[in-house]
Amino acid sequence: MMNFIKKNVIVALYGLVVLLMVAGCSGNQDEASASEGDSDGGQSSNSAVEIEFWYGLGGNLGDNMKRIIDEFNQSQDEVVVTGIAQADYSETYQKLQAAIAAQQVPAAVLLGSDTVNALAQKQALAPMDSFIAEQADFEESDFVEAFYHQGNVNGTQFALPLYGTTQVLYYREDVFNELGISPDALNNWETLLEAAETIKEEKEIYGWMPMWGSGNLIDATLSRGGTILNEDGTEVTIDSEEWIDTWEFFRKAIHEDEVMGLQHGGQGWEYWYKTIDDVLQNRAAGYTGSSGDQGDLDFTIVSAHKQPGWEGDDPAPVADALQGSITALASEEEQQAAFKFLSYFTSPEVTADWSMNTGYIAVRKSARDVAEFQQFAEENPQILVPLEQAETASTPFIDPTGGKITDAISKAADLVEIENIPAEKALSDAKEEAQQALDEILTNN
Repeated sequence: MMNFIKKNVIVALYGLVVLLMVAGCSGNQDEASASEGDSDGGQSSNSAVEIEFWYGLGGNLGDNMKRIIDEFNQSQDEVVVTGIAQADYSETYQKLQAAIAAQQVPAAVLLGSDTVNALAQKQALAPMDSFIAEQADFEESDFVEAFYHQGNVNGTQFALPLYGTTQVLYYREDVFNELGISPDALNNWETLLEAAETIKEEKEIYGWMPMWGSGNLIDATLSRGGTILNEDGTEVTIDSEEWIDTWEFFRKAIHEDEVMGLQHGGQGWEYWYKTIDDVLQNRAAGYTGSSGDQGDLDFTIVSAHKQPGWEGDDPAPVADALQGSITALASEEEQQAAFKFLSYFTSPEVTADWSMNTGYIAVRKSARDVAEFQQFAEENPQILVPLEQAETASTPFIDPTGGKITDAISKAADLVEIENIPAEKALSDAKEEAQQALDEILTNN
């Protein structure tokens, strides 16, 4: 019995000591929190809101995104952003759809304008209007108008443009100079093809490389006066003469004349970087690529040029904006944190920094007033080529079917570029598929 009492006394005393130690530690933690609090209500770095930001960038672009995220995290103690890289824009969209279905979403995500529209229609994105209204120094008028409005769906702002992009030409000056080919040959597609034929004959390398996918083909078609829909939006017009002639031009150059090369397939952006390597390693004299490629290019080897038009038609390629959006399923606290990060990314200094280091187009007009940008443009004139092209560019097509028309066009592009199917056949079949999808939408509405 005595041993039982002694044992219980010892246990009780041990428990009392533990309680005293815990109380003491708790008091010290409270004091530490109070001493670390800021002027906005005593929030400490330990109470920072943690969010994920998904983006589909690799190479130099991915490295710069990581750097800017790190700089944002170091610039304040209210929000901590964890960047999650995906293989490309398409994979980001696919994984986001799966995350929405599982209700396990990132707070912020990088999307194309078409996917912003599709997700906004499904109420999967959070409206930004209230966040914008609460930010006293938000200047809508300072955003490049064409880019900013791409994030607006039915009068509500669902995204902020993080950077603008357009497809431009990159060519090897040494090859052009050696063969006496003027850069003016790049002013229209007909003379570019003539230059490509000369280069293939004289140098036994590809004279040009379009970038795999429908993007380059659509740009060239728009520059010939083609449209995707008729004026009232009731008919798909991708089987018109402008489309067929343009796409047949590229099919013949790739498969019959073999003066143009094409990289395709692979994981993520693999085909893109292989195309760049073909030019930098002198297997091709030039290619059509993104303004964002400038961070991966050696401008002692290549120069930049605006996209061509056609004889009698001015160039009209698309200028698109990659958008930062906030998911509707994120908590209110996470949404506010996401908007804080997106606002930081679109500040004049950061958008200028992004443009200088990647070649993408700054989304704020005042970015051009940043001293570092002005000096950079003087030393690197290629950065101005996308800016100049964007001034007269076409706006991106927003697919009213949620992607079925653009999917049909993409499949047709693969048939023409990879499988050597005549443009008329590929586009006629695509027209039928796309028109059926459009008719269903028009009927249901």
